[in-house]
Amino acid sequence: MMHTLPAPADLTTALPLSTATARAVADHRDTVAAVLDGRDPRLLVIAGPCSVHDPAAALEYASLLAAAARRFSDDLVVVLRAYLEKPRTALGWTGLLNYPALDGKSDLASGLRTGRAFLTEAAALGLPLAYEFVDPLLAPYLADTVSWAAIGARTVASQPHRHLASWLPMPVGMKNCVSGDLGSAVDAVQVASHPHALPVPAPDGRLTVTHTVGNSHAHLVLRGGRVPNYDAAGTEHARSRLAAAGLPPSLVVDASHGNSGKDHNRQPEVVADLAGRIGDGEPGLAGVMIESYLSDGRQDLAATVLRRDVSVTDACLGWSRTLPLLDLLARAANRRRGKRS
Repeated sequence: MMHTLPAPADLTTALPLSTATARAVADHRDTVAAVLDGRDPRLLVIAGPCSVHDPAAALEYASLLAAAARRFSDDLVVVLRAYLEKPRTALGWTGLLNYPALDGKSDLASGLRTGRAFLTEAAALGLPLAYEFVDPLLAPYLADTVSWAAIGARTVASQPHRHLASWLPMPVGMKNCVSGDLGSAVDAVQVASHPHALPVPAPDGRLTVTHTVGNSHAHLVLRGGRVPNYDAAGTEHARSRLAAAGLPPSLVVDASHGNSGKDHNRQPEVVADLAGRIGDGEPGLAGVMIESYLSDGRQDLAATVLRRDVSVTDACLGWSRTLPLLDLLARAANRRRGKRS
Protein backbone atom coordinates (compact mmCIF):
# COMPACT_ATOMS: atom_id res chain seq x y z
CA MET A 1 0.00 0.00 0.00
CA MET A 2 1.30 3.45 -0.93
CA HIS A 3 0.45 6.88 0.46
CA THR A 4 1.56 10.20 -0.97
CA LEU A 5 3.23 12.70 1.34
CA PRO A 6 2.99 16.45 0.84
CA ALA A 7 6.05 18.15 -0.62
CA PRO A 8 8.17 19.92 2.02
CA ALA A 9 7.19 23.31 0.58
CA ASP A 10 3.49 22.46 0.87
CA LEU A 11 3.83 21.70 4.56
CA THR A 12 6.09 24.63 5.41
CA THR A 13 3.73 26.97 3.53
CA ALA A 14 0.67 25.59 5.31
CA LEU A 15 2.40 25.75 8.72
CA PRO A 16 5.00 28.52 8.43
CA LEU A 17 7.22 30.08 11.03
CA SER A 18 6.41 33.73 11.52
CA THR A 19 9.06 36.17 10.34
CA ALA A 20 9.93 36.98 13.95
CA THR A 21 10.21 33.31 14.94
CA ALA A 22 12.36 32.47 11.90
CA ARG A 23 14.67 35.32 12.86
CA ALA A 24 14.76 34.02 16.45
CA VAL A 25 15.69 30.50 15.25
CA ALA A 26 18.63 31.96 13.32
CA ASP A 27 19.71 33.90 16.39
CA HIS A 28 19.37 30.80 18.60
CA ARG A 29 21.61 28.81 16.24
CA ASP A 30 24.27 31.50 16.44
CA THR A 31 24.00 31.56 20.23
CA VAL A 32 24.34 27.79 20.57
CA ALA A 33 27.37 27.89 18.25
CA ALA A 34 28.91 30.64 20.38
CA VAL A 35 28.46 28.56 23.54
CA LEU A 36 30.11 25.56 21.88
CA ASP A 37 33.01 27.75 20.74
CA GLY A 38 33.42 29.34 24.16
CA ARG A 39 32.65 32.81 22.80
CA ASP A 40 29.51 32.84 24.98
CA PRO A 41 30.38 31.91 28.60
CA ARG A 42 26.97 30.48 29.39
CA LEU A 43 26.12 26.79 29.70
CA LEU A 44 23.90 25.00 27.19
CA VAL A 45 21.11 23.01 28.88
CA ILE A 46 18.86 20.81 26.73
CA ALA A 47 15.80 19.68 28.68
CA GLY A 48 12.55 18.01 27.77
CA PRO A 49 10.75 14.70 27.36
CA CYS A 50 12.33 11.61 25.89
CA SER A 51 9.76 11.94 23.11
CA VAL A 52 6.61 14.00 22.55
CA HIS A 53 3.38 11.97 22.58
CA ASP A 54 0.84 14.68 23.52
CA PRO A 55 1.59 18.01 21.79
CA ALA A 56 -0.69 20.05 24.06
CA ALA A 57 0.96 18.68 27.20
CA ALA A 58 4.40 19.19 25.68
CA LEU A 59 3.53 22.83 24.98
CA GLU A 60 2.49 23.17 28.61
CA TYR A 61 5.94 21.88 29.58
CA ALA A 62 7.54 24.22 27.02
CA SER A 63 5.83 27.21 28.63
CA LEU A 64 7.30 26.27 32.01
CA LEU A 65 10.73 25.81 30.47
CA ALA A 66 10.49 29.14 28.62
CA ALA A 67 9.83 30.94 31.90
CA ALA A 68 12.81 29.18 33.49
CA ALA A 69 14.96 30.06 30.47
CA ARG A 70 14.20 33.74 31.00
CA ARG A 71 14.92 33.45 34.72
CA PHE A 72 18.34 31.86 34.17
CA SER A 73 19.25 33.65 30.93
CA ASP A 74 22.36 35.31 32.39
CA ASP A 75 23.98 31.92 32.94
CA LEU A 76 22.16 29.32 30.83
CA VAL A 77 21.07 28.88 27.22
CA VAL A 78 18.06 26.62 27.73
CA VAL A 79 16.88 24.50 24.79
CA LEU A 80 13.67 22.46 24.59
CA ARG A 81 14.14 18.79 23.74
CA ALA A 82 11.36 18.38 21.14
CA TYR A 83 11.85 14.87 19.73
CA LEU A 84 9.15 13.49 17.42
CA GLU A 85 11.01 10.47 16.04
CA LYS A 86 12.06 7.57 18.26
CA PRO A 87 14.93 5.30 17.16
CA ARG A 88 14.52 1.69 18.21
CA THR A 89 16.94 -1.17 18.72
CA ALA A 90 14.04 -3.59 18.13
CA LEU A 91 10.27 -3.16 17.77
CA GLY A 92 8.31 -0.36 19.42
CA TRP A 93 6.60 2.98 18.93
CA THR A 94 8.77 5.06 16.59
CA GLY A 95 7.37 8.43 17.54
CA LEU A 96 4.65 10.96 16.90
CA LEU A 97 5.59 11.52 13.26
CA ASN A 98 4.92 7.91 12.33
CA TYR A 99 2.14 7.08 14.81
CA PRO A 100 0.40 10.33 15.74
CA ALA A 101 -2.83 8.71 16.95
CA LEU A 102 -0.97 6.38 19.36
CA ASP A 103 -3.17 3.53 18.15
CA GLY A 104 -0.57 1.43 16.35
CA LYS A 105 -1.63 2.71 12.91
CA SER A 106 1.05 4.49 10.91
CA ASP A 107 0.02 7.83 9.36
CA LEU A 108 3.13 9.78 8.42
CA ALA A 109 1.27 12.46 6.48
CA SER A 110 -0.85 13.29 9.52
CA GLY A 111 2.17 12.97 11.80
CA LEU A 112 4.15 15.48 9.77
CA ARG A 113 1.31 18.00 10.06
CA THR A 114 0.87 17.37 13.78
CA GLY A 115 4.59 17.42 14.41
CA ARG A 116 5.31 20.59 12.45
CA ALA A 117 2.37 22.36 14.09
CA PHE A 118 3.83 21.49 17.49
CA LEU A 119 7.34 22.64 16.55
CA THR A 120 6.15 25.97 15.16
CA GLU A 121 4.08 26.65 18.29
CA ALA A 122 6.94 25.68 20.58
CA ALA A 123 9.40 27.84 18.65
CA ALA A 124 7.00 30.79 18.91
CA LEU A 125 7.40 30.64 22.71
CA GLY A 126 10.93 31.92 22.19
CA LEU A 127 12.76 28.71 23.04
CA PRO A 128 15.47 27.14 20.90
CA LEU A 129 14.38 23.63 19.89
CA ALA A 130 16.46 20.44 19.96
CA TYR A 131 15.55 17.61 17.59
CA GLU A 132 16.98 14.19 16.77
CA PHE A 133 16.82 13.52 13.04
CA VAL A 134 16.14 9.81 12.60
CA ASP A 135 14.89 9.64 8.99
CA PRO A 136 17.05 11.89 6.78
CA LEU A 137 14.30 12.19 4.17
CA LEU A 138 12.04 13.96 6.67
CA ALA A 139 14.56 16.65 7.66
CA PRO A 140 13.42 19.24 5.06
CA TYR A 141 9.92 19.22 6.58
CA LEU A 142 11.12 20.30 10.02
CA ALA A 143 14.71 21.58 10.00
CA ASP A 144 13.83 25.27 9.75
CA THR A 145 12.35 25.12 13.28
CA VAL A 146 15.41 23.52 14.93
CA SER A 147 18.31 25.28 16.68
CA TRP A 148 20.28 22.23 17.91
CA ALA A 149 20.19 18.79 16.31
CA ALA A 150 21.26 15.33 17.40
CA ILE A 151 22.35 12.23 15.58
CA GLY A 152 21.56 9.41 17.95
CA ALA A 153 23.53 6.50 19.33
CA ARG A 154 21.89 4.03 16.93
CA THR A 155 22.55 6.08 13.77
CA VAL A 156 25.85 7.82 14.50
CA ALA A 157 27.80 5.32 12.38
CA SER A 158 25.42 5.77 9.42
CA GLN A 159 26.91 7.56 6.41
CA PRO A 160 23.59 9.17 5.36
CA HIS A 161 23.17 10.64 8.86
CA ARG A 162 26.72 11.96 8.94
CA HIS A 163 26.20 13.56 5.54
CA LEU A 164 22.85 14.93 6.70
CA ALA A 165 24.65 16.61 9.61
CA SER A 166 27.01 18.27 7.14
CA TRP A 167 23.93 19.82 5.46
CA LEU A 168 21.93 20.84 8.51
CA PRO A 169 22.17 24.60 9.23
CA MET A 170 22.51 24.31 13.00
CA PRO A 171 24.99 22.76 15.47
CA VAL A 172 24.70 18.96 15.54
CA GLY A 173 25.59 16.72 18.48
CA MET A 174 26.88 13.22 17.74
CA LYS A 175 26.02 10.75 20.50
CA ASN A 176 28.45 7.99 21.35
CA CYS A 177 27.14 4.57 20.33
CA VAL A 178 25.05 2.40 22.65
CA SER A 179 28.05 0.37 23.84
CA GLY A 180 29.75 3.56 25.03
CA ASP A 181 32.58 3.47 22.49
CA LEU A 182 33.48 6.95 21.22
CA GLY A 183 35.05 5.97 17.91
CA SER A 184 31.96 6.20 15.71
CA ALA A 185 30.87 9.52 17.22
CA VAL A 186 34.31 11.12 16.88
CA ASP A 187 34.44 9.90 13.28
CA ALA A 188 30.95 11.33 12.74
CA VAL A 189 32.02 14.77 14.01
CA GLN A 190 34.94 14.72 11.59
CA VAL A 191 32.88 13.50 8.61
CA ALA A 192 30.10 16.03 9.24
CA SER A 193 32.58 18.91 9.24
CA HIS A 194 33.44 18.26 5.58
CA PRO A 195 31.44 18.83 2.36
CA HIS A 196 29.49 15.97 0.81
CA ALA A 197 26.98 15.25 -1.94
CA LEU A 198 23.64 14.41 -0.32
CA PRO A 199 20.30 13.38 -1.87
CA VAL A 200 17.70 15.68 -0.27
CA PRO A 201 14.01 16.22 -1.11
CA ALA A 202 13.71 19.64 -2.75
CA PRO A 203 10.87 21.98 -1.67
CA ASP A 204 8.72 20.55 -4.47
CA GLY A 205 9.34 17.00 -3.26
CA ARG A 206 11.71 15.86 -6.00
CA LEU A 207 14.88 14.18 -4.81
CA THR A 208 17.88 16.35 -5.69
CA VAL A 209 21.59 16.10 -5.03
CA THR A 210 22.74 18.87 -2.71
CA HIS A 211 26.40 19.72 -2.22
CA THR A 212 26.85 20.49 1.46
CA VAL A 213 29.42 22.88 2.91
CA GLY A 214 30.12 20.91 6.08
CA ASN A 215 29.00 21.62 9.62
CA SER A 216 31.54 23.65 11.57
CA HIS A 217 29.72 23.00 14.86
CA ALA A 218 29.37 19.23 14.93
CA HIS A 219 30.37 18.04 18.40
CA LEU A 220 30.36 15.05 20.73
CA VAL A 221 27.53 14.10 23.10
CA LEU A 222 28.43 11.70 25.91
CA ARG A 223 25.45 9.50 26.81
CA GLY A 224 27.20 6.62 28.56
CA GLY A 225 27.01 3.01 27.48
CA ARG A 226 27.72 -0.21 29.32
CA VAL A 227 29.22 2.08 31.95
CA PRO A 228 28.73 5.84 32.49
CA ASN A 229 31.11 8.33 30.86
CA TYR A 230 29.98 11.58 32.49
CA ASP A 231 32.68 11.48 35.17
CA ALA A 232 35.99 13.36 35.02
CA ALA A 233 37.80 10.34 33.58
CA GLY A 234 35.13 9.95 30.89
CA THR A 235 35.22 13.58 29.80
CA GLU A 236 39.03 13.68 29.84
CA HIS A 237 39.10 10.58 27.62
CA ALA A 238 36.61 12.21 25.26
CA ARG A 239 38.66 15.40 25.01
CA SER A 240 41.81 13.39 24.28
CA ARG A 241 40.03 11.47 21.50
CA LEU A 242 38.81 14.72 19.98
CA ALA A 243 42.26 16.30 20.23
CA ALA A 244 43.85 13.27 18.55
CA ALA A 245 41.42 13.75 15.66
CA GLY A 246 42.22 17.47 15.45
CA LEU A 247 38.74 18.44 16.66
CA PRO A 248 37.60 21.06 19.20
CA PRO A 249 37.08 19.76 22.76
CA SER A 250 33.43 20.86 23.16
CA LEU A 251 31.24 18.30 24.92
CA VAL A 252 27.56 18.00 25.76
CA VAL A 253 26.93 15.46 28.52
CA ASP A 254 23.63 13.57 28.68
CA ALA A 255 22.57 12.99 32.30
CA SER A 256 20.18 10.21 31.25
CA HIS A 257 20.52 6.97 29.26
CA GLY A 258 23.74 5.10 30.01
CA ASN A 259 24.97 7.84 32.32
CA SER A 260 22.06 7.29 34.70
CA GLY A 261 21.90 3.54 34.25
CA LYS A 262 18.49 4.20 32.65
CA ASP A 263 17.19 5.24 36.07
CA HIS A 264 15.70 8.74 35.90
CA ASN A 265 16.09 9.10 39.66
CA ARG A 266 19.87 9.16 39.20
CA GLN A 267 19.85 12.16 36.86
CA PRO A 268 20.09 14.67 39.76
CA GLU A 269 23.21 12.85 40.99
CA VAL A 270 24.78 13.11 37.53
CA VAL A 271 23.84 16.77 37.16
CA ALA A 272 25.22 17.59 40.62
CA ASP A 273 28.54 15.98 39.74
CA LEU A 274 28.70 17.89 36.45
CA ALA A 275 27.72 21.16 38.13
CA GLY A 276 30.58 20.84 40.58
CA ARG A 277 33.10 20.33 37.80
CA ILE A 278 31.60 23.08 35.64
CA GLY A 279 31.88 25.48 38.56
CA ASP A 280 35.49 24.40 39.10
CA GLY A 281 36.25 25.31 35.49
CA GLU A 282 36.76 21.88 33.89
CA PRO A 283 37.44 22.60 30.20
CA GLY A 284 35.19 21.53 27.36
CA LEU A 285 31.93 21.14 29.29
CA ALA A 286 29.69 23.15 26.98
CA GLY A 287 26.32 21.61 27.79
CA VAL A 288 24.15 19.21 29.77
CA MET A 289 21.09 17.26 28.62
CA ILE A 290 18.26 16.27 31.00
CA GLU A 291 15.25 14.06 30.25
CA SER A 292 12.45 15.96 31.95
CA TYR A 293 8.69 16.29 31.66
CA LEU A 294 5.65 17.47 33.57
CA SER A 295 5.52 14.48 35.92
CA ASP A 296 7.96 11.81 37.08
CA GLY A 297 8.42 8.38 35.54
CA ARG A 298 7.06 6.63 32.49
CA GLN A 299 4.01 4.64 31.35
CA ASP A 300 3.36 1.95 28.77
CA LEU A 301 1.77 3.16 25.57
CA ALA A 302 -0.68 0.26 25.83
CA ALA A 303 -2.05 1.53 29.16
CA THR A 304 -5.85 1.59 29.32
CA VAL A 305 -5.82 5.21 30.46
CA LEU A 306 -2.90 7.19 29.07
CA ARG A 307 -1.68 10.15 31.10
CA ARG A 308 -0.77 13.22 29.08
CA ASP A 309 1.86 14.37 31.61
CA VAL A 310 3.99 11.20 31.83
CA SER A 311 6.49 9.94 29.24
CA VAL A 312 5.58 6.92 27.12
CA THR A 313 9.23 6.09 26.37
CA ASP A 314 12.16 6.67 28.76
CA ALA A 315 11.32 7.69 32.32
CA CYS A 316 11.78 11.42 32.93
CA LEU A 317 12.20 13.70 35.91
CA GLY A 318 9.09 15.71 36.74
CA TRP A 319 9.13 19.49 36.50
CA SER A 320 9.31 19.97 40.27
CA ARG A 321 12.59 18.04 40.30
CA THR A 322 13.93 19.70 37.15
CA LEU A 323 13.76 23.33 38.22
CA PRO A 324 16.27 22.91 41.09
CA LEU A 325 18.71 21.31 38.63
CA LEU A 326 18.46 24.34 36.34
CA ASP A 327 19.18 26.56 39.32
CA LEU A 328 22.17 24.40 40.28
CA LEU A 329 23.59 24.51 36.75
CA ALA A 330 23.04 28.28 36.53
CA ARG A 331 25.02 28.80 39.73
CA ALA A 332 27.77 26.52 38.42
CA ALA A 333 27.98 28.43 35.14
CA ASN A 334 28.08 31.71 37.04
CA ARG A 335 30.93 30.44 39.22
CA ARG A 336 32.84 29.27 36.14
CA ARG A 337 32.46 32.65 34.50
CA GLY A 338 33.82 34.30 37.65
CA LYS A 339 36.93 32.12 37.47
CA ARG A 340 37.52 33.09 33.84
CA SER A 341 37.15 36.84 34.34
